[in-house]
Amino acid sequence: MRFDLSDLRLFLSVVEAGSITHGAERMHLAIAAASTRIRNMEAALGTPLLHRERQGVQPTPAGRTLVHHARMLLQQAERMHSELAQYAEGIKGQVRLLSNTNALTEFLPEPLSDFLASHPQVNIDLEERLSDEIVAAVADGAADIGIVAATVEVAGLETLPFRTDRFVLVVAPKHPLATVEHIAFAEVLDFDFVGLDRTSALQRFLSEKAERIGRRLKLRVQLRSFDAVCRFVECNVGIGIVPATTAERHAKTMSIRRIDLADDWALRNLTICVRREADLPIYARDLVRHLSASQSSPAQAKLR
Repeated sequence: MRFDLSDLRLFLSVVEAGSITHGAERMHLAIAAASTRIRNMEAALGTPLLHRERQGVQPTPAGRTLVHHARMLLQQAERMHSELAQYAEGIKGQVRLLSNTNALTEFLPEPLSDFLASHPQVNIDLEERLSDEIVAAVADGAADIGIVAATVEVAGLETLPFRTDRFVLVVAPKHPLATVEHIAFAEVLDFDFVGLDRTSALQRFLSEKAERIGRRLKLRVQLRSFDAVCRFVECNVGIGIVPATTAERHAKTMSIRRIDLADDWALRNLTICVRREADLPIYARDLVRHLSASQSSPAQAKLR
């Protein structure tokens, strides 16, 4: 039984995508070639690795075992790769970073830009997820680094502080709530909302908060960015929930009013989480330290 690293990467891509088609696309392979390679792996093992269903694929018990070992082997290979990169030019490293919406849009662009400029041999695979999904992915070895809300349980992971921010409500100057200074989330659910698209981690989070009290968000428009949300709020299409840093920045150029949310979850302490920093490749450890050491903006200082 002999599998090369490409086989293992393909198998992980297929399992993570839940589809041979999408897994093959991630690996830039033809579907027939990917399917043949996985069947060859199954033949070598003498047991199926995937349950093939109409809606996709799921790993069998043997497949789940292979996922576990494949991730460990690929992480070890990445670590060896990065340590040898100190002695050879042109070798690249890859870091898989998962982040919640708030950190991704407000706090990651600048430090990631600085890091990539000083580490030209490193690429970062950045993906937006819910905090609990990020913790599960880091714990399972599917991601190297996660940035999550500090309210989520991170037992068994190593953590470092990253940032602090607050979610606030933004409304147009002529909106009925424009003179309110602070309000609970449950009290604004009768109004129309401008939100992010349904794939956004924050939008799913807010929808879940509403559903827990038996309500639903009345979403009039769903957009791709906080900037767009603020612009539509300014036009009185609806109200929006955005990070305080976003609201403060756009209040300088847009006619919007900021209202503090009274809910405990509105205050967001953001945390970096990893399985074990010492086991990360050198460049991934460098990124963790860079993110942890990066300085807060002036707006951040006021929040603290």
